[in-house]
Amino acid sequence: MGGEMAGTTDGSVPAWTGGLTAPPAGVKFDAKTQNPPNPFPGDKPAFTVNAGNMGQYADKLLDGYKQLMKLYPTYHMNVYQSRRTCSLPEYVYSAIKNNATVGDLTADGDGVTGAIMGVPFPIASNGMEIVWNKKLGFRNFKVTRQFAAAPVQRNGSYNLITVQDEAILRWSDPSKKHAEDLNNVSILYIANTIAPARLAGNVILVHESLNAAVDPRKAWSYNPGTRRVRRAPDIAYDNPGTNTDAMSTSDAFDGYNGAMDRYNWTTKGRSVKFISYNDYDAINTKYADFVKPSHLNQDRVRYEPHRVWTVQADLKPGARHVYARRVMHLDEDAQIVDAAENYDGRGQLWRFQEVQVANYYHVPTCGGAAEIVYDLLDGRYLALSMRNEEPPVNYFADELQESRYTPEAIRTLGVR
Repeated sequence: MGGEMAGTTDGSVPAWTGGLTAPPAGVKFDAKTQNPPNPFPGDKPAFTVNAGNMGQYADKLLDGYKQLMKLYPTYHMNVYQSRRTCSLPEYVYSAIKNNATVGDLTADGDGVTGAIMGVPFPIASNGMEIVWNKKLGFRNFKVTRQFAAAPVQRNGSYNLITVQDEAILRWSDPSKKHAEDLNNVSILYIANTIAPARLAGNVILVHESLNAAVDPRKAWSYNPGTRRVRRAPDIAYDNPGTNTDAMSTSDAFDGYNGAMDRYNWTTKGRSVKFISYNDYDAINTKYADFVKPSHLNQDRVRYEPHRVWTVQADLKPGARHVYARRVMHLDEDAQIVDAAENYDGRGQLWRFQEVQVANYYHVPTCGGAAEIVYDLLDGRYLALSMRNEEPPVNYFADELQESRYTPEAIRTLGVR
């Protein structure tokens, strides 16, 4: 997967011994009817970090967490023992081993050649390769889910937005042999908003490019009011993300996505940080007890020490984006953006992203659950991609066919 198997010398991060590849013994789990239960119900926090003692843990705390503790006296982090649960199917390990010898970046870094299936650069040598590992990480081949988003205002009020989305992750198609087989399309994606009524029926379709320099992302939107499908080039870069109440950008969805050409990417090294991990209790908490004023119910969020890669993206001279600098932290095993600090043009830390991680051990694949975006300047926050009270994610949606991912087809989905 690209991680170091050995643990840290101080014991804070254990060795990776294979992760979880099935529901633990004694855990009853029906993947068709429930979210994965917590495989470690007996775990208790080792300690809690808050505004009063955060100086003691300064080297393990991301700047975003430090700022949240300064802003909100109630914000705290319950830190548990580190458990490296991430795992993948054996055939994905085999593909990644092959990728290490054949995967390569295009000259401009905006594309990948040779590799296929799983992370393309398990022995990453620069920041762009690390972020490509995130963008192409294994999440199985065909996936459907339903999620909720809560744009939380300063007074704590919010209205839930419910979305059904689905994807054919062509990079994970077992029939493909190398990147060149994909005809430059790595993902086919549809998102259909189903609630509330004023937003229901809005549908977006995305054909994600493997090399944006050759052919940029293609996107379309269907509006039930006009009953028209239109090209949607604004579903990219720093345009407001769909269903985010303008609290996040299109390219921040899922931690980071899309073209990388507006930034210079550098690796800041690897270090042990507290990140949101093994968040099974969070996934299984009712919204009313999870989404609270100012911040989430932090007693339902689990943090652990893990080794993370830190990658910095600095806006190129002459390029435009609302984030002049982005600092992303990616777990060495999960290879996803666990957290990111996004700075405005004045150099102020503006928005802090947290992606909560769990191993969906019935697949197995390690990925994000809820995505949280805290606006540190105006006091609002966005809780996105929550599955807490939704039907469980279907990671084996074999019924999906590529013929569904056309502008003509999405018109039939947009029914209120």
